[in-house]
Amino acid sequence: MGKRVLVTGAGSGASNNLIRSLRAGDPSLWVGGCHTDRFVLKASTADSNFLVLASDRPGFAAAVKRLVATEGIDLVIPNNDADVRTIGAAGGPIGRHLFLPRQAVIERCQDKYRLAAFLRARDIPAPLTHPVSDPAAIGAVFRRFPRGSRLWCRLRTGNGAIGAVPVRTPAQALSWIRCWEEVRAVPARAFALSEYLPGRDFACQSLWKDGRLVLAKTWERLSYFGRGNQPTLVSSIAALAKTVREPRVTEVCAAAIRALDPRVSGAFTVDLKEDAAGTPRITEINAGRLSSGTNLLDLTGKHNMAATYVRLGLDEPVELRDEDDAGEDHYLLRDLDSVPALFHADELFEGIQEV
Repeated sequence: MGKRVLVTGAGSGASNNLIRSLRAGDPSLWVGGCHTDRFVLKASTADSNFLVLASDRPGFAAAVKRLVATEGIDLVIPNNDADVRTIGAAGGPIGRHLFLPRQAVIERCQDKYRLAAFLRARDIPAPLTHPVSDPAAIGAVFRRFPRGSRLWCRLRTGNGAIGAVPVRTPAQALSWIRCWEEVRAVPARAFALSEYLPGRDFACQSLWKDGRLVLAKTWERLSYFGRGNQPTLVSSIAALAKTVREPRVTEVCAAAIRALDPRVSGAFTVDLKEDAAGTPRITEINAGRLSSGTNLLDLTGKHNMAATYVRLGLDEPVELRDEDDAGEDHYLLRDLDSVPALFHADELFEGIQEV
């Protein structure tokens, strides 16, 4: 029987992208999918689909455990932060079918303030960040930054720039936080303030096994999905992205991940932005999962990262070591209701007539 994997979040764009990559890398794979929403699940491209409870419900881990047993699952691939955290904490019979970092690493990475403080204490570039513990003291928090600074007011957890907005005054930050408190019941202590980084926007995805960097690929975000609908004007979800070779980005990411755990294993996607001097600083680390735009990294270059992830997770031999597989000048274009498009820079003018 061929290898059998289970992808969570099935039917979402991120999981359908992952399944596309897995099949391209290993057509023999059987891919199952699970999701909590039957409508989303109907859009899944998995071979079989299973309706489960949400990952914040007590029965979620038990449902995954049953699927592992009844469907003969070899590897469970959680594909969003909530599922990574819940499945990683479950341990037991599920744990033998996972390829995740230690739970302490996952939890540290899912708190942007804790992560930034951890990295800065080890001289790894990250934005100066302070928590908002008391809205009444937000002016005091502002005074911990250089006078007149533009700051990010953002939620400490989550992705896709949720709850984030650029601010220049304590009044602006307080108004934003109060709105989230009153409309979304999100407490002020869920926010942090960070220095604003104006430069290029990078992400680096890497695979690790027992402290060894196996494979890394880097891309640059050039425009953002739904930009006009977000007060941030930026997002971790790129509408247009380009593969690049940026050794300094790879080096910073590798240093951060080694600092988190010298014996680390699993997948990491690191977001970085350049400061005014052009130094890339880490703003976020998604530990334990692949990027939603992983097609750009799997279907270009020499190595399919999703397929390599499966091989590592199943303890199959992978001879790569410290491989920086850029596959330069490939572009990914994403839009609503469409399969992501991939093309090389050489193809930009093919089939197009200027008028």
